[in-house]
This record gives sequence, structure tokens and C-alpha cells, in this order.
Amino acid sequence: MSVRTLTIDGNHIAIEQGATILEAAKQGGIRIPTLCHLPGITEVAACRLCLVEVQGWNKLVPACVTEVAEEMVVYTNTPKLQEYRRMIVELLFAEGNHVCAVCVANGNCELQDLAIEVGMDHTRFEYRFPRREIDVSHPMFGIDHNRCVLCTRCVRVCDEIEGAHVWDVANRGAGDKIISGLNQPWGEVSACTSCGKCVDACPTGAIFRKGSTVSEKQRDRSKLEFLINARTEHQWTR
Repeated sequence: MSVRTLTIDGNHIAIEQGATILEAAKQGGIRIPTLCHLPGITEVAACRLCLVEVQGWNKLVPACVTEVAEEMVVYTNTPKLQEYRRMIVELLFAEGNHVCAVCVANGNCELQDLAIEVGMDHTRFEYRFPRREIDVSHPMFGIDHNRCVLCTRCVRVCDEIEGAHVWDVANRGAGDKIISGLNQPWGEVSACTSCGKCVDACPTGAIFRKGSTVSEKQRDRSKLEFLINARTEHQWTR
């Protein structure tokens, strides 16, 4: 297989043709922040946190879907990118209702971790305080749209790993929301297998197990990793 050699933040990295900048950075031990990325499922570049600068290109590009090229020179942590990432996280907090102190994922939330990483202690944008519903019609799980960041991990995990396609995205722009079934209450969607993969995939406290209280949400990412590796290696027992 053909190999491409590129430079990321001054580090020379060789990786197979067709790999993305994000994969090359991981191989070289270089961290690029992400929120919608989850190994084993399709990349959608929804969060834009993995934007990087490529020498000679006149725009920022998402590392998760941009393929490497020979002699490409990439910068992942310039002052411009640091400012953009902080602004993105600020916008996520401003457009939702993220109250960490009463969230089931407090202390185990990727959005919260990113806010700390980018140095966000306030947002320069006015809070929108949208009126969003909470669906607890499912006997085991609930979804709180106030905490959703539209990363679509739940959609992709349910579709590509479980094969149930319970979740989808409805509407456009500021009216975007995750829906179950044909915009039905989650508990009425017969396609749901109650596997809990969407709970484990959710980076915030938006999808949770019923009965969980503040800071009690724990994810079992090993279950997702097992399923992904099992399909690749055809080994279906732990």
C-alpha cells in the first residue's frame, strides 16, 4: 500500500494513503480536540473542533475527514486555531442549557473537559436559553435535549453498530434536534433494542440511564470497542 509522508507541528509522519490528518496526528502522538469523532463509526465533521491549518491552503479544514497528502504541512495548535476552538465551545454552551452542577455527566463530560482544555471560564455570547423538552418515555433511558450538542454519535452508533436506526436529525439551523423514530416518543419506537449504545456514545449528559443523578453517569466505551473490533476481526467472544 502507498505511503504518504507529511509534517504535523514539525513532526515527520509516514502513514498509509487514504488516512486522515486526525489519524496521522494520533499516530504521531499529537492531540487534536474532537467532540463528534468516535473510533469505529463514520466521520461527519459536525463539531469543527478538529479544524487545522494546512500550509498553502486558504481555509481551515477538519482533520477527521481530510486525507493526508505527500509533503503536506499541517499546524494543529496555532493561536488562530486556539481562538476558533474556544469560540466553538463558547457557542455550544451559549446555545444550549448546559448547567454542569445539576448534570448527570458532571465530571465525566467531554464538553466540560474541552471547556477546561481551551481555557473557557465564561462565554462572550448571550445565552439563548432555548425551550427544549426531556423525553423519559423509555423504560430504561431518557434524553434531555437541553444538553445535546448535535454530535450525532447516537445516530451513527445506532445505525452502523446496532443496526436499529432509532435516531435521526430533524429540522434545520437553530431548530435542529435529535429525534427518535418518526419524531415519536422514544418509548414508542419499536425498533429500539434497549442496548444502551447511544448512552455510552453520548459525550455529554444528553442521553442517560434513568435513575442516575448528578455526576453518576458512567460510560462503558469498552463495549463499543469490543463490537467494533469483533466485526473487524470476526471474534465475537470476549
